[in-house]
Amino acid sequence: MTIQWFPGHMAKAKREVAEKLKLVDFVIELVDARAPRSSQNPMLQSILQEKPKLIVLMKKDLADSQVTNEWIEHFKNEGIPAVAIEANQKQDVQKVVQKAKELGKEKIEKLKAKGIRPRASRAMIIGIPNVGKSTLINRLANKKMAKTGDKPGVTTKQQWIKVKKEFELLDTPGILWPKFEEEEVGYRLASIGTIKDQILPKEDVAAYVLDFLNHTYPDLLEERFGLQNVDDIMEVFESIGKKRGCLESGGQVNFDKVADIILQDLRTGKLGSISLERPDS
Repeated sequence: MTIQWFPGHMAKAKREVAEKLKLVDFVIELVDARAPRSSQNPMLQSILQEKPKLIVLMKKDLADSQVTNEWIEHFKNEGIPAVAIEANQKQDVQKVVQKAKELGKEKIEKLKAKGIRPRASRAMIIGIPNVGKSTLINRLANKKMAKTGDKPGVTTKQQWIKVKKEFELLDTPGILWPKFEEEEVGYRLASIGTIKDQILPKEDVAAYVLDFLNHTYPDLLEERFGLQNVDDIMEVFESIGKKRGCLESGGQVNFDKVADIILQDLRTGKLGSISLERPDS
């Protein structure tokens, strides 16, 4: 199954990224720490080409820290600096500033060598919707510059933002790509709330989460829902629904409400620290 979803404003944003890339010295790419590969936009990778890049793994508090360290090492081996952060932690935000200064230093040194008065280095910040881009920008600027929200697609236009005297940041809207060739990529992004819940059936996404937990984090599945296997998804939904009070008149379980509970427990970290993919998977 190929999952397609490509709003018009994202096509426009892609063109603008390509046009503005020549104005910046490097790119800060935000990915979700729970699914770093799946949350990298392959369409943007071809646009960025050889532009220096820093990868920031967002929402590290929701991801498996051991797996996150594996991803940082993986990107390092590819020659790309990476840092994992929780955007509400000042020390984590400072790590982004420090890494950005290091990336921009080369450009500034070249300007000095040419006798040109140094300027603040310039970066473009990119990422798919709902990865936490607006929250990070507000922390970097130390004031509310960008709108934030828990729904994909809050930022809809580009804007320049000054980060103290360290560098200037060009914000861009979150951009998805036309279609997910790999079905599992779509399910991972739907699980963490990157794509809107209307795109894929919630019950199917919740079933994917349960199956993944059963194979990868069975202890967390048992701890949260008291389940030891999920061979029969119907029975699992029935069990969770009865335990969590998702009952309709007549005592029938509302599967839609059960799916909401499973997905919200994953997205808010109530299920535990979970990574949906590893570098070697």
